[in-house]
Amino acid sequence: MQRTLGFFTSLLLLMGGCADEVAPPDVASHGHHGPPRSVPTGPLVLEAEDRLVFVGNTFAERMDRSGCFEALLHRAHPDLSLQVRSLAWPGDTPLLQPRPLDFGTMEQHLLEQEADIVVACFGMNESFDGPAGIEAFQESLREFITSIRDLAPGGSEPEIVLVSPIAHEALGGDLPDGEQHNRDLADYTESIRAVAHEQGARFVDLHSPTLRRMADRTAAPITINGIHLNDEGNRIAAETMMQSLFGSQPTVDWEALDPLRLAVVEKNRQFFHRYRPINSYYVMGGRRNPFGVVNFPAEMAKLDGMVRRRSARVHAIARGEDPPPLVDDDAGDLPAIATNYAGPEIVYRDPSDTAAGFRLPEGYEAICFASEQDFPELANPVSMSFDERGRLWVLVIPTYPQYLPGAEPDDKLLVLEDVDGDGRADTCEVFADGLHVPTGFELGDGGAYVAAQPNLLFMQDTDGDGRADTSETILHGFGTEDSHHSISAFEWGPGGGLYFQEGTFHHSQVETPHGPVRVRDGAVFRYEPRTGKLRVHVSYAFANPWGHVFDGWGQNYVGDASNGANYLGANIASRMSYDRKHRGVPSFNDKGIRPTGGCEVVSSEHLGPSMQGDYLLTNVITLRGIRQHDLLDDGSGVAGRFQHDLLVSDDPSFRPCDIRVGPDGALWFVDWYNPLIGHMQHSLRDPNRDHAHGRVWRIVRTGSPLSEVVDVSDLSPDALCTVLGHPERRTRDRARLALRRPPTSEVTAAVDAWLARPEATEHDHLEGLWVLQNHDVVDEERLQRVLDSPDPRARAAGVRVLSAWADRLPAAVPLLMHAANDPSPRVRLEAVVAASWLDSLEG
Repeated sequence: MQRTLGFFTSLLLLMGGCADEVAPPDVASHGHHGPPRSVPTGPLVLEAEDRLVFVGNTFAERMDRSGCFEALLHRAHPDLSLQVRSLAWPGDTPLLQPRPLDFGTMEQHLLEQEADIVVACFGMNESFDGPAGIEAFQESLREFITSIRDLAPGGSEPEIVLVSPIAHEALGGDLPDGEQHNRDLADYTESIRAVAHEQGARFVDLHSPTLRRMADRTAAPITINGIHLNDEGNRIAAETMMQSLFGSQPTVDWEALDPLRLAVVEKNRQFFHRYRPINSYYVMGGRRNPFGVVNFPAEMAKLDGMVRRRSARVHAIARGEDPPPLVDDDAGDLPAIATNYAGPEIVYRDPSDTAAGFRLPEGYEAICFASEQDFPELANPVSMSFDERGRLWVLVIPTYPQYLPGAEPDDKLLVLEDVDGDGRADTCEVFADGLHVPTGFELGDGGAYVAAQPNLLFMQDTDGDGRADTSETILHGFGTEDSHHSISAFEWGPGGGLYFQEGTFHHSQVETPHGPVRVRDGAVFRYEPRTGKLRVHVSYAFANPWGHVFDGWGQNYVGDASNGANYLGANIASRMSYDRKHRGVPSFNDKGIRPTGGCEVVSSEHLGPSMQGDYLLTNVITLRGIRQHDLLDDGSGVAGRFQHDLLVSDDPSFRPCDIRVGPDGALWFVDWYNPLIGHMQHSLRDPNRDHAHGRVWRIVRTGSPLSEVVDVSDLSPDALCTVLGHPERRTRDRARLALRRPPTSEVTAAVDAWLARPEATEHDHLEGLWVLQNHDVVDEERLQRVLDSPDPRARAAGVRVLSAWADRLPAAVPLLMHAANDPSPRVRLEAVVAASWLDSLEG
């Protein structure tokens, strides 16, 4: 609404007092950013139906999702019917705000929201620039304030509140201790205070009170990673903000306030779907025609109606009323979408009929492990993994490709188990439900890492009932411009990094306790949960990279679906700045086929010696099957020589996606099983998109015994080290992941004992080094042992470990220089890649 500035100013003068801890001068000087302004004094005065809008970084987004501050605001002003919205975006700074194509700028969205009060939360990301960045940061704040005032989004100049970053909490372990960062954060907090006083804006100091709380070592942590608040932290920040803006506040009974807070959370959740819809490239971007222009305007209008209803519900609860349950049936009409499918009649075959149409080489058989006929929950499976016990986990996303307003997302992570050993699933349990278009996951660290666009969750079952009872958003801000380009292909690297990737159109900004990470238009990420480090492992102009796999020596391979290209990771893994992409390189396989899904490097005694080390690719359209290549060294790179198609299907709905060798040595893959696939060819709402079918298949070699499944869930560190010598890579992977859980001292002792055996091989020494890397234990002696290995594959792997430890190894540069002169071209390539990640080549 348009504010009555004269009345507002009079109220401020009558109220008196100051919200800041440090009294500012009465009049501020602006220089070229406008005339002098009086510094606001006294509590912030609100008017009926004022519109308060948050902008800024992950702090603001997490505060919005917690609902704490807004619940306190409505409790304090129950009769004003305040409208609160968040335009926060992880990684944002006052001047850097990458957005999807045709999404609109922050200023345009402030105009749309008619903001009367703008609460700006900046400083955390900028603080990683240290003292040298303060002057530029202050100037960016001045420009931000001037532009927002000139914009007058609510019809008159808005009230502006600058909120400082919180302190950096020392959580111990391998996370940064925050000591130096807190000195920088204190300087940035004071720089924000100075600009606020200079520009006549309000200021809230969150750094000082959170730093005092963090100094109390007897109190529970208030952050999840040092810089992002947990539930308790959000409550503390909310109370601090209310005190700073409005003066003394009554004691908060958070339990009694919970109905109001939950109503706020639900309203904010629906607004998030409206403000930041996934598939924005089809909602308002470059592919909105010809289909998106038909359905999305009505869907966005319905979301607007749903948000208004939830706002009214918030206001009613704040007034002490008991509103009826929400019903959205008449919140907006959605158009009926006609199909443009012009193919043959759609027939959903039984799994047995689909299997009858498979073509496989003699001696191999495909068996359906599970289908929607056995378990209706198995709808649209997209990704799979095996746990420490050898059980299959499958991610299903019937909500794909887009949340439909009024139909709650209910994607699931399932656990399927063959209890009687007949090769078919007997049970299907739901580990997690209510997920939002989760395009990938991986197991580890006692839980599951799950992509829930636009974020990464860590979910755990803490009470042993088989269902996730905790879920924490650990990384915010991955791109969602195209949901089938979103983070996927999750794969643990042998050194403890969790790799996943995204495709073109996307802009990702992710905040970490080591600083923000930004990339656009295609990337492979490497995330270390133990240290909180995230880096863009590959910045490359991918179209849609759905495949990622490691071989037994730690070399990684990336498959790009749309063009069918495949790459050796080292060829495209050099460090790139935000505005650059790695130059294009040719695909290593000689008979590509598009579009591909998952990929696998075979390591299975059951599948026979002729398949060992071969590179497999699933294909979801052209072949509808699995293609097999030899994988051969070719100078510093590799060459994939086509052998044959391992599997071909004549079922038009057969869509093999993720693929991997299972604990039994069989080749497992999930089948999306859908008559329509792809975003461009059909409307996202085409009625022939299936949301009810899905299968899991196993390819076995007839007459060959299956591998014995190794249950690593209850083994000691010594026993787990023994499993590291297992002939099958995926079994070694599960043992290595299990070794992440015991105390580091026990693990290092077990590694030392295992490698002391006279028969320890070169690969054993590499496995031991990888285990240490998983625990972030820098051991220069063991690294040197691998770097001196007679096997060039081990030396190349050692250089990759050296790259990860370079910031803590004084001899890193000489070691890399030595590797750069290695007789093996692969080792030299790895040395060049590792050198690109150094900040300096000075010894």
